[in-house]
Amino acid sequence: HRIPLPPTALKGRAAVLAVAAGAVVAAGQAVVNDDSPAAVATSEYALAAGEAPAAAAVAATTTPQTTEIEADSSSATPSEAPQILSIAAPVDLSQFNDLLAKGQRFSEERAAREAAARRPLFALPAQGTYTSNFGTRWGVLHAGVDVANAIGTPIYAVADGKVIDSGPAAGFGMWVRVQHADGTITVYGHIDTSTVTVGQDVMAGDQIATMGNRGFSTGPHLHFEVHLPGEVKIDPLPWLASRGISLGPEMD
Repeated sequence: HRIPLPPTALKGRAAVLAVAAGAVVAAGQAVVNDDSPAAVATSEYALAAGEAPAAAAVAATTTPQTTEIEADSSSATPSEAPQILSIAAPVDLSQFNDLLAKGQRFSEERAAREAAARRPLFALPAQGTYTSNFGTRWGVLHAGVDVANAIGTPIYAVADGKVIDSGPAAGFGMWVRVQHADGTITVYGHIDTSTVTVGQDVMAGDQIATMGNRGFSTGPHLHFEVHLPGEVKIDPLPWLASRGISLGPEMD
């Protein structure tokens, strides 16, 4: 059985549909490649043929992938760029150097004043045994007192003053002499070594020498004298006692 041929009108409609389908495909390719005048003409032809929805659907499906990539990249969160922190310029402290130096000097001077205020006004000349008093001995004036101890025992200034002699001396071997503010001179004889120099200021309790056995000596000891202004030699015991210093009992 042979299928009858379609009517002529139906053939014409099929031809129109074929042409429209071809136009839609061509329009899609034109959209992908370029927005050329030919593509615009084909689209108009498809619209004239009554196939606008189909052409729009095909054109929508043929959107370039580059457009999608651009949309994705624009919707992505932008990466954070490194931030540059502003750092304040270092403060110039040179302007405070003078203030710091003055403060340091003030602290040192105050500490020195406080230390001086705590120091005694008078001190024992040496630790040891009181062995000989002031007076005539063997027909000669023994113008001082003796304190015996080992060689090298420290000897101290009994009061504040200035060193006027330090070194060799006849009869004493070596000595140190200190002159005090009221003109009194204290003498430290038979020393082994001197730890001060002439012109040096000393305070009560400062070490000025070490005990020795130099000169005309019967053993290691300190010979201590007190000379009032005018070279008046006096007994050191009452002079020391009036200043709170005691040598203890005399021992032979």
